[in-house]
Amino acid sequence: MKDEIINRVAQSQLITFDLQEYYPQGDRVFFDISKWLHEGLVLKELDFREKAKNYSWEEFKGTYVAIGCSSDAILPAWAPLLIASYLNSFTKEVVFGDLEMLENHLFQKVIDGLDVDSFRNKPIIIKGCSEKNIPENAFTQLLAKLQGVAKSIFYGEACSSVPIWKNKSTNIL
Repeated sequence: MKDEIINRVAQSQLITFDLQEYYPQGDRVFFDISKWLHEGLVLKELDFREKAKNYSWEEFKGTYVAIGCSSDAILPAWAPLLIASYLNSFTKEVVFGDLEMLENHLFQKVIDGLDVDSFRNKPIIIKGCSEKNIPENAFTQLLAKLQGVAKSIFYGEACSSVPIWKNKSTNIL
């Protein structure tokens, strides 16, 4: 008679935290200011303001937008602000930077808004693999947030997790 296979992972108190479940839904768009510059380098204020005034901003409805400049142009500080002033009426969120900065910003907001009381004194696994593109910085931010309440924190999958941190007042890991 063979021994019964026991799923110790299913019986454990481990809680898997999957950042993918908190992924902000919506399209991400990069608004490239260089397309509105003379020869991609020089901002002519009157032309720039006219383009902004007459642009069909509705195309950005419900999106997340990163405003940046793909050329080496030196922009006045007000230029992205002017663009953002129009975008803010249509978008979910606007940042100045690239799409990676936008993604980091979105996850910072998600993590800042997390209620982590249900994780108090519990072992947690931060799931590493996902179908969505989760910024690496989000994992660091999540770790910092969970360290305030967790008993221990692992990374990976329940069947092959890596110990990352434990509360010094406990004797696990």
